[in-house]
Amino acid sequence: MSEHVIPGRTGGLITLGAADALWVDLTAHSTVPTASAAFTRSPADAPAGYVLLGGHVVATVKTGDGRWSVPEPEVRRAAAELNAVEMDRQDLVRIGPFRDGPKQEYNENTPLRWRRRITQELQEPDESERAARCDGGRPYHLAGIDWRRILVENTRDRTARTWWLPRAVVRLLDVAEHTETRWLKAARTCQASATVTEPPSHHRQARAADGPQTTSPDRPTAPLRPYNEELKGHRYSVLSRKPGTSRKVAGWTCAICHTAPAAVLDHCHEHGYVRAPVCHSCNTQERPDHLYSNDIRVANRYTRLFHTHTTAWLCHWHRCPGCRTRTTLPLPHLAAWTAHIACRSLRPTHRDPRGSRGRTPCGALRVSWTGSHHAPGSCLLTVAVDLCPSGEHRVLAQVPYREAAERFRTWLAETAPAVAAAAGPDRLDGLPARSRPVIADTSGEGLALF
Repeated sequence: MSEHVIPGRTGGLITLGAADALWVDLTAHSTVPTASAAFTRSPADAPAGYVLLGGHVVATVKTGDGRWSVPEPEVRRAAAELNAVEMDRQDLVRIGPFRDGPKQEYNENTPLRWRRRITQELQEPDESERAARCDGGRPYHLAGIDWRRILVENTRDRTARTWWLPRAVVRLLDVAEHTETRWLKAARTCQASATVTEPPSHHRQARAADGPQTTSPDRPTAPLRPYNEELKGHRYSVLSRKPGTSRKVAGWTCAICHTAPAAVLDHCHEHGYVRAPVCHSCNTQERPDHLYSNDIRVANRYTRLFHTHTTAWLCHWHRCPGCRTRTTLPLPHLAAWTAHIACRSLRPTHRDPRGSRGRTPCGALRVSWTGSHHAPGSCLLTVAVDLCPSGEHRVLAQVPYREAAERFRTWLAETAPAVAAAAGPDRLDGLPARSRPVIADTSGEGLALF
């Protein structure tokens, strides 16, 4: 630890300047880049009673000499939690801008609101306007994270810009926002209780003389509860219109990763059934990467869906009674599976341009379809390759929907026999013979469904 961190320590408390130095020192080797002034620059605000560091809340304390300080053990605990985060810089999540604006509900009492902060700054026309706002709320960091060092900006047709962050950081910032919301709610509850039972003024003076007091409660908030199929068989069209549903969803842990707080209610757009509450990160990973309404880019994330965590994702998709009864997947997911798994041997490879002896898959894999799953006889999946280095490969295969569904059933029985055993028409009674979407897909390119 740096020597200049030692001065100013009193009973486990260190000044904000010392905390800044300690934070940088402890997170120097973290995979997630951190900021150099996490305690003293926007959006950190010591008088608010706390500072966010990742998903950890560090309470601020005003000492007898009028200086703001923080408990050193809490800074170290926050740094340890951040250092444990593993980040894949290639696994990116789009954070904006979106065609219809963000769909998520913003809590105006939660200062972080990291998506809104990033969007507002990056949509400013030039650097001069950004510089003019340095003292007017421009975030130097978000929860101690230097997001500018990992932001990826893509431009299409020299006009449309999109912004991306690594999935691990998106998940971390979502947890930070959720933690802050619950912490502030508990702080307000404590403040209301203190107002009712406030002791006489001479007692308050005696208590203040005993030592420094924190302006906020000690790590409040009740733990998130695991999802235990409470919404099984429910229609999204009903739950999405019921008051209080979004607050109820926020009380669960994500049903897929089991670590982040749930934020949206994932559902099957073909059959209309609720699957489970999930976090923003898992929701974007689950959503097909549409190029057009009937065209999907088969990106690297499908490796996670159909290889790394196959059983978990198949169980999640089969939470929809329609998909489970028919032992299939929604058409976009079935199309992606067909291209990524069933037609994998058809994809050509080329010598690695970096000079190594290995070979790399040809171009960018894409799958499109004509027709609908409601008319399986006329639905045809076309697997193709874009951006082939030699320009020689185009269409790899054309697979009828029925054939793709049959291949999937065979693969499911071999890959996830427990999931396959729970599927089939004899596993559920009362399902309509002809299912249809009960609510239009209004999610667009947004990150949430509420």
